[in-house]
Amino acid sequence: MRDEVNEENHGSVGDGAVPMVDIWRGDRVESLHTGHAVICDAKGAVLQAWGNPGAVIYPRSSAKMIQALPLLESGAGAGLDARRLALACASHQGAEVHVSEVGRWLADMGAGTSDLRCGAHEPYEIDARDDLIRTGAAPCQLHNNCSGKHAGFVMLNRHLRGEAEYVDPDHPVQRAVRQAFEEVTGARSPGYGIDGCSAPNFATTVAGLARAMAAFAAASEGGDARSRAMARLRDAMMAHPALVAGEGRACTELMRAMGPVAAIKTGAEAVFVAMLPRQGLGIALKIVDGGTRASEAAITALLVRAGVLDADHPAAQARLGGPVRNRRGLVTGTVRTAPGFPA
Repeated sequence: MRDEVNEENHGSVGDGAVPMVDIWRGDRVESLHTGHAVICDAKGAVLQAWGNPGAVIYPRSSAKMIQALPLLESGAGAGLDARRLALACASHQGAEVHVSEVGRWLADMGAGTSDLRCGAHEPYEIDARDDLIRTGAAPCQLHNNCSGKHAGFVMLNRHLRGEAEYVDPDHPVQRAVRQAFEEVTGARSPGYGIDGCSAPNFATTVAGLARAMAAFAAASEGGDARSRAMARLRDAMMAHPALVAGEGRACTELMRAMGPVAAIKTGAEAVFVAMLPRQGLGIALKIVDGGTRASEAAITALLVRAGVLDADHPAAQARLGGPVRNRRGLVTGTVRTAPGFPA
């Protein structure tokens, strides 16, 4: 593990941010999003950076594949198939395909929804939400977008024989997560915040997150235990993009557009990461104002720049460069990258 980055190189999320995404209406820039982005190579070196690579951020759900590492490294998830590994990394829509698969996973280990600690919320998928409304049923924890990650936590917890509150930061599950997180980011985490699903979310720098993604990108089934775990999780995401997010979501649509050349994952408050296994590159970015439209546009630009995404593909155009239309279908503007990014 690398030594902790000198605090002088650290910064708050807004320090050193640069313009990344412009929102145009007619012939004027109406809004501007600033942020940070880093590309690391397989050795963890920063190849290119925009903004401040030392800005400290919460990776939020973009780090789910890191949180899933102890599940495989411990041997607890050795028998899991790619679908369940993809769900362990997912921020899903709560569609039937997601809810039923997580439910079967829990049942197969003799657990149930009461063992989860993620909380319940309405499914993000409209049809699933409307079905609950029509039947008068309440959403359950399976509908939580993080239920797959939590099913993995439950499986790891049973293997470790821990207490039920596996989201406690001092619980063996979260201690294992923190250790893996610090090792793959290359530095001690300066702390944690509690995520929407109640699990601790460990902070790191943008460069640290990109370094972790590069490690996943360079991982191989023929490597050591960590490399094999990383490769399985990364490849599961690429094999099952619909389970990682869902219909209409950027992660799913962009991975489908690229094929098995990149695994990508969003996180709340406009974090986005990418693993590019053929190039051995990792990408991480954070938009300062938390705007999802900007993080999706910025990751699209970086994927196009890396040569893994066609800029003219409808999934790319929907997020960057394509026309923005109003409710009558009239073109009102466009989303563009700001000058200098990502040139």
